[in-house]
Amino acid sequence: MMEYAIGIDLGGTSIKYALVNQAGDLLLEGRLPSLAHVSAEKVIEQLTKAATLLKDEAIKQKLKVRGIGLGTPGIVDESNRIVLGGAENIVGWENIDVASLLEEQMSLPVKVGNDAGMMGWGEMKFGSGKGYTHVVFLTVGTGIGGSVFIDGKPFNGYANRGMELGHVPLIANGERCACGAVGCLEHYASTSALVRRFRALAQERHQSFDAEINGELIVRLYQENFPTAVECMNEHFYYLGRGIAGFVNIFSPQRIVIGGGIAEAGTFYIENIRKVVREHVIADCALNTEIVVASLGNRAGLVGAASLFL
Repeated sequence: MMEYAIGIDLGGTSIKYALVNQAGDLLLEGRLPSLAHVSAEKVIEQLTKAATLLKDEAIKQKLKVRGIGLGTPGIVDESNRIVLGGAENIVGWENIDVASLLEEQMSLPVKVGNDAGMMGWGEMKFGSGKGYTHVVFLTVGTGIGGSVFIDGKPFNGYANRGMELGHVPLIANGERCACGAVGCLEHYASTSALVRRFRALAQERHQSFDAEINGELIVRLYQENFPTAVECMNEHFYYLGRGIAGFVNIFSPQRIVIGGGIAEAGTFYIENIRKVVREHVIADCALNTEIVVASLGNRAGLVGAASLFL
């Protein structure tokens, strides 16, 4: 009999949810506002609402649900139950026993993991990491998150406190990052950084645009050879490629898998990243490393979270 789990991916703006089966297929996919700007209590209410919708549907369809997997921003303790902190985009989201609160409401077992870790897990089981044992996963968006798999198992550092891949210090005397440190990879190579840099240059050059300035617009202008966009994208490739070259030198993985909306912009994106990495990597470390785009898109997080039970 096919078994299902509830997969939930909590973000600063929305909550994505679905019923997921052992083959990684999604049933009854949906999304709700996360209300992360209001309070932790509101976020828990929204998580409960999402889980209830799925549980009710599963009961209706007589499907066996094994549990609820949740991917959340921030650091989760080694019991996979409590969010310790580190989620700057959710008000009051620290020292919260999310698992117990949800279990009480839902009468189902709950496991919690860091969102980038869950995306990586989804890609390992059903996406671009499938069939490989040594993989580094990076997601490039508002910030940069990541996860590392060694011998097919996630490596999270002692007591689950590591793998903040976006916070590798890239620029020694750089600008201050949201985490409080200086010159982090995330501050220079995230999509937010790309947008921030483009805005500043466009303002300097008295350039204005009808559309909202976001990653999509910059990619489109880059493809039209608009000089400011070309300059900003090349900087983005350079910073991200330098960071990835460091990960290759440290982990020498079989695959670096890059996720996030911008990574899906087209083949030019991954080709430019590969070029920068080749220029900055120790060739022997990179001998067995392929750099590829994630294949599950924005479903990776909820598929990975559900797979904690599958």
